[in-house]
Amino acid sequence: MDKLAVLSKSELFGKLDDKQLEEVGKMCTLEVFEPGALIAKQDHKEDKVYVIEEGLVGIILESGPLSQRQVQAASNYDVVGWSAMIEPYIATATVRAIEKTKALAFDGMYLHNLCLSRPEIGCRVSRGLARVVATRLRNAYAQLLGITSQV
Repeated sequence: MDKLAVLSKSELFGKLDDKQLEEVGKMCTLEVFEPGALIAKQDHKEDKVYVIEEGLVGIILESGPLSQRQVQAASNYDVVGWSAMIEPYIATATVRAIEKTKALAFDGMYLHNLCLSRPEIGCRVSRGLARVVATRLRNAYAQLLGITSQV
């Protein structure tokens, strides 16, 4: 699929106009992760933001060296690694490929700086980032309450 089409379907970049999408699209590269590949590590510095083009990843919380639990999954057009855009740039969860996954990768600092230098892009991307985080939080709350279906 065309990378601009993928970006336009993502929560992070979906509100950008065509010209803005083209500008952002020039900043990303395609990365492919085989099943089991580590994409981000909880409590470690994160430098990349990913928009999944195709595939499935697990979002895993680690509560100790031997205690891990997958709490959510992300697939087509979802965003992972968003911590790379927000100080202190530390991953809030581990992300691991469940199946072969193609993702558009952004240098988080370049994306952060673009948002600062281009407020019309930065405002839309920041709102998209807030939607991503809010959705993950809402899903986590639903899990805590034992709710399995989403509205």
